[in-house]
Amino acid sequence: MHSEIDRISELAEAGERMIERLRKKAFLPEARKGLSVRYGIAEAAALLECSTNRIRMAEEDGRLPPPPPTENGRRPGYTIEELLNMREVLDASPRRAPLDTPAMIAVQNFKGGVGKSTVTTHLAHYFGVQGYRVLVVDCDSQATTTTLFGFNPHFNVTREQTLYPYLSIEPTQQTLDYAVQGTPWPNVDLIPSNLELFDVEYELAAAGSDGGSVLASRFRKLKQGLMELAQDYDIVLLDPPPALGTISLAVMQAANALLVPMAATTPDYCSTVQFLSMMEQVTGQLQEAGIAVEYDFVRLICSKFDANDPSHAMVRQIMEQSFGPALLPVPILESAEISHAALRMMTVYELERPIGTPRTHKRCRANLDEAMGQVEALVRRGWGVAQPASEETVVNAA
Repeated sequence: MHSEIDRISELAEAGERMIERLRKKAFLPEARKGLSVRYGIAEAAALLECSTNRIRMAEEDGRLPPPPPTENGRRPGYTIEELLNMREVLDASPRRAPLDTPAMIAVQNFKGGVGKSTVTTHLAHYFGVQGYRVLVVDCDSQATTTTLFGFNPHFNVTREQTLYPYLSIEPTQQTLDYAVQGTPWPNVDLIPSNLELFDVEYELAAAGSDGGSVLASRFRKLKQGLMELAQDYDIVLLDPPPALGTISLAVMQAANALLVPMAATTPDYCSTVQFLSMMEQVTGQLQEAGIAVEYDFVRLICSKFDANDPSHAMVRQIMEQSFGPALLPVPILESAEISHAALRMMTVYELERPIGTPRTHKRCRANLDEAMGQVEALVRRGWGVAQPASEETVVNAA
């Protein structure tokens, strides 16, 4: 006779099988996620802050290979790889200078459902389009970010591929190099997660009287390991669990910037206030214990904002009054395009063509570019670099 506890196991297994079916359906024919998005010459020029004529001249003089024409003779557009090569040839790479500190941004809120993993993944892909070298570290055992990158945490990721071998009480890895996985994006890498990462929480909780020193050592170890890895990247995005646990605290201490997404509802606002209050207490306790916590910037961003909902507008006004300039001025708008892309385990930046209407897609993409660009501006300001001016702006100014 089956108990209700047995039923939980059956439901979990049925759900995992369905996720695998969805993944295979989304990533046919080889059941692995690919990246097919291409950029026209005008869009490529806008991304590189140059003229289309400069690109054509580089193709004509052989510095750049022209994209092969399709059967109808039209340009198929440039791949991400071709854009990255174009940036190198035309000296349009946004990479940090060797002495600049890599941005290590924790995307955190203890309230679930605020779009934490969606914001993290869209940020990663936005930075990828812009030409930065990005590492995403999924520190959440729920592994939503890992799933959005095309990995099934249950079938494709083992405990040995997560942070576990590095953070466990009896570590088998001394650096984090083992955990870095390539993604369909040539300049975006991932350290994946799965449910077994939660074993770290159990182990440290069971550390007994020596738990305090063990915790402190794990905090320092995660920061050290991430800083070593970060030397090969411009930006590291950390997706911690939505709870105040050992891993969350370690991530908060390892990061040098904090981005807090929150939806425009009263419960989300109240929960975010509680999160900030708890962060203040915890960071104070960590500093008293000799564990430094320093951020280049702390910003909040309103996610899932419906401009046509009066209640959203009211809560956003409350946010502005409460948080002032710490609240980024451009919210992430609620969009069916984001939801439809997520159903395919994708972000809007990975779509070859609109899922809904072209108008909806264009509006969504423009909003995401503007919202994510706010974070990019903060990162570049930390490096002492302003946003590059376009050739058109320079010509008009002259």
